[in-house]
Amino acid sequence: MNSIEWTTKALRQARKLPPTVQGDIAEAVDTLRSWPHVEQIKALVGKPGYRLRVGRYRVLFTIHAGIPLVVRIEEVKKRDEHTY
Repeated sequence: MNSIEWTTKALRQARKLPPTVQGDIAEAVDTLRSWPHVEQIKALVGKPGYRLRVGRYRVLFTIHAGIPLVVRIEEVKKRDEHTY
């Protein structure tokens, strides 16, 4: 089982979202504990990390040391032309 760390920035972004979206994101992030058997994930192009799709929102995260023991949530953003 992987451990999940949230950056201060990601927590702040998530807290600004509507409560229903916060719950959806929390559930989706919890599925990262079973990495790599998670759906809706793609590797980012041009920079290290991955994104998890949660409806219209994206959770950007990294995996430390190539071994998915710690998943670090970097950002939570609404999908638009400035997300990536």
